[in-house]
Amino acid sequence: MTTPALSRRDLDFLLYEWLDVTGLTTRPRFEEHSKDTFDAVLDLCADMATKQFAPHNKKSDANEPTMRPDGTVELIPEVKEALDVFGRAGLVAGQFDESLGGMQLPTVVARAAFAWFQAANASTSSYAFLTVGNANLIVAHGSQELIDTYVRPMLEGRYFGTMCLSEPQAGSSLADITTRAEPQEDGSYRLTGTKMWISGGDHELSENIVHLVLAKIPGGPAGVKGISLFVVPKVLPDGEGGLGERNDVTLVGLNHKMGNRGTTNTLLNFGDGTHTPGGRAGAVGHLVGEPNKGLSYMFHMMNEARIGVGFLAISLGYAGYLQSVEYARTRTQGRAADDKDPTSPPVPLIRHADVRRMLLAQKAYVEGALALGLYCSKLVDEQDTATDAADSARATLLLDVLTPIAKSWPSQWCLEANSLAIQVHGGYGYTRDYDVEQFYRDNRLNPIHEGTHGVQGLDLLGRKVVMQGGAGLALLAETIGATVERARAAGGDAAGYADELSSALQRLVGTTQRLWADGDAAVALANSSIYLEAAGHIVIAWIWLEQVLAAAGADGDFYEGKRQAARFFYRYELPKAGPQLDLLDSLDRTTLDMEAAWF
Repeated sequence: MTTPALSRRDLDFLLYEWLDVTGLTTRPRFEEHSKDTFDAVLDLCADMATKQFAPHNKKSDANEPTMRPDGTVELIPEVKEALDVFGRAGLVAGQFDESLGGMQLPTVVARAAFAWFQAANASTSSYAFLTVGNANLIVAHGSQELIDTYVRPMLEGRYFGTMCLSEPQAGSSLADITTRAEPQEDGSYRLTGTKMWISGGDHELSENIVHLVLAKIPGGPAGVKGISLFVVPKVLPDGEGGLGERNDVTLVGLNHKMGNRGTTNTLLNFGDGTHTPGGRAGAVGHLVGEPNKGLSYMFHMMNEARIGVGFLAISLGYAGYLQSVEYARTRTQGRAADDKDPTSPPVPLIRHADVRRMLLAQKAYVEGALALGLYCSKLVDEQDTATDAADSARATLLLDVLTPIAKSWPSQWCLEANSLAIQVHGGYGYTRDYDVEQFYRDNRLNPIHEGTHGVQGLDLLGRKVVMQGGAGLALLAETIGATVERARAAGGDAAGYADELSSALQRLVGTTQRLWADGDAAVALANSSIYLEAAGHIVIAWIWLEQVLAAAGADGDFYEGKRQAARFFYRYELPKAGPQLDLLDSLDRTTLDMEAAWF
């Protein structure tokens, strides 16, 4: 990969000219930082991603993990080499407290920095991504003993982490999980059950693997109210800072997906007796927090992971966009539409209007999505460090509403950007000689990761916009409305966009009220995925208007490109929300009334 994976210029614009992340350094948690330290982290990550992660991206895709006869996993050596460098640089600990060996970086800076690794090598970066989320959850909800035993080695890059939710018979229906956790006299638990689709679930990349496992304690409530959360290590600590017996966690098999082929994806058995710690079967686990609150704890990691999956989709879309721009600049083919001379030399692809359309669409998708992801990440910082409780609560509520959009919109539209990148490359785009076909395959997993579009649509329409008596939607409307007023005051194109956005926003609010007016959840939620897409387009239109305002008065190709991408989104994309809202307003029952026998 010779083309940069991301645009540092765009990141600088979003972080410093728009979000003013240096303003966070006035808060006690970040007071040791400055623009210089933020830039140093971004520079380090860009360099490390380019030199350590990108070179083996295609090799790890072509050489998937394999399971040896002894039950261990074989990976190409470059994966461990890259992750060892990542760990030694202290990047796993970037967001964490200094008391844990962390740098106390703002979340928005840490996520911007990590996006370089996601763009350079989605598979290898996933091991680190899961470990950070795992450690964050234990710090937030686990005991000091769990933090000292498991989090500190993870932040040092010696242990990696996973999340174990799904089971073969249950899928995403967590109410139906059957993994059991039997309490022991010493306060630990013994777990038995099977977990499926566990990314990073087994490997030889680290000294240990820390599994966060959802299970049910016998006698607890039925359904999701009876789910508890446990730390289950692959290898049990020996109590003296080292490692002891192998825990009863067994790799049963590897799943081979169309993308992210370098990330082990596993079927794991807990407590099948393959290993017998202490002389008996059952995987030794330790309860996180209180019994029967496991799903609420796991949502701490899942919500973080949802935004992280959005960033992965963004990063892959962005990498493909930049490569297709470079290809369109250098590849010559055909002649201008008004050139009738067959002897004239071919022109670069970028001279053709339809190619520029495809590039503009990619730019509008990936730059809009990146801005949304960083905005949500800054909300995390505001939530965690605000001195006023009301400000913190406001950030939390707005983040809750935006999270399903920040996960699903990039997963849909940055995937479309990858599709367009293949199209720009023409026939070559479908071959493995170029990276864009792999970007598409890797990105196709993200509409499923951490909750499908359908799950996110149900979450947005069924929970987030109606919670607290509609306070979430009201806050989103208020926040977008403030941007609309600033844009109207600015005049020019921004004022016109403001009017279009205001109209679309009013329709979204009215449609939401219409959907829930009769209290019929089946009808209201029948087309929740359509609602998610329409709301997502309106939110991205708002984010583009924010970028237009941030670029106001600035000259140069970069800023003109921003303004043209915003123009494209308002002319080509935002109008798509209208027919979708029409469909929703009609309370259409087509999908509800379809009988299974009619397929």
